[in-house]
Amino acid sequence: MTSIRSRETGDLAAIRARIADEVVGRDRELDLVLAAVAAGRDLILEGPPGTSKSTLLRAITADWGIPLVLVEGNADLTPSRLVGHHNPSRVLREDYSPENFVDGPLLDAMRRGGFLYVEEFNRAPEDTIDTLLTAMAERTITVPRVGTITAAPSFRIVASMNPFDNVGTTRLSTSVYDRMCRLVVDYQDAAAEREIVSRRTGSTSARVVADAVGVTRDTRRHTDIRQGSSVRGAIDTALLARQLCEMRGIAIPHDDATSPPRDLPPDYTSTFLDAMHVALSGRIHLDDTAITTAEHVLGEIWQNHFLLAPAAAEPG
Repeated sequence: MTSIRSRETGDLAAIRARIADEVVGRDRELDLVLAAVAAGRDLILEGPPGTSKSTLLRAITADWGIPLVLVEGNADLTPSRLVGHHNPSRVLREDYSPENFVDGPLLDAMRRGGFLYVEEFNRAPEDTIDTLLTAMAERTITVPRVGTITAAPSFRIVASMNPFDNVGTTRLSTSVYDRMCRLVVDYQDAAAEREIVSRRTGSTSARVVADAVGVTRDTRRHTDIRQGSSVRGAIDTALLARQLCEMRGIAIPHDDATSPPRDLPPDYTSTFLDAMHVALSGRIHLDDTAITTAEHVLGEIWQNHFLLAPAAAEPG
């Protein structure tokens, strides 16, 4: 496997500078992912959803001018779905031939020199993963009645996995890890998540953004929650809170983002709880031992954020 040089990628420092602003709070991860793929390595990104993994890849492939071919790992991702198949109607008319073969996402990425991005990698069947191992090791794949396809130099396989999800997943073999680099990607810090929410919602209220990010981050720390919400939950909470306030004629506070949520109008805070129920209740996953509901847990988080924590921090 050869690394990509100047014709495809140009100077790595220049590439990084061009795309750094598109990926908030991911300076280190951008460096490591960019270095790995530029060196010709395939890569596993291990982390919860909503941590900018696909954003990183889209920024890199867009800058290189190559496709990002997305495929979801699940029980239906058979080798034939991944590699491709002969067009049945043309087979009946013409018999099997390379011309009536329909490329799957793997061959599409190989021919066009793109990144094959496999989400939920450890949900794919073992024989499908074995097909990817061949492509990784040899950069070629042989298809019956079609021939041998050789990958373009910029072809990479990038996989993602959620470490919190153990339902319907399989343990990856040492053969997989031996052929791929691995990077753990965690949540961004609070400041970066506030910047993401501001960009995605176009919100002019630092108060709404700070509250949405604060309660969402608290879902990741609550003892009854096995997996909390990603920043996508904060984005939806902010959007819903703004729409509800506008519909109900409630003035939105415009405090500084770093100020505690102290002495806020009750109509605003109660509306925010409504937004949390809709935006976050489906995004949190309770612990198996928890005897409660998502709504009750969100009520506790709301109470701590708006009532208890600000009171405990009251000067004097």
